[in-house]
Amino acid sequence: MTLHLEIAPLISLLAGIAILIFPKLLNFIVAGYLIVLGILGLTGYAF
Repeated sequence: MTLHLEIAPLISLLAGIAILIFPKLLNFIVAGYLIVLGILGLTGYAF
């Protein structure tokens, strides 16, 4: 059995949970999410 996870939904899930726990971190989490997706997009990682 193989478990295949995509990175973008996993990051989204973790960011959503963190926002629920620490609402004041919303700006940093959104910025971090956008930076990670931008880097992955520039390196050619398909998600």
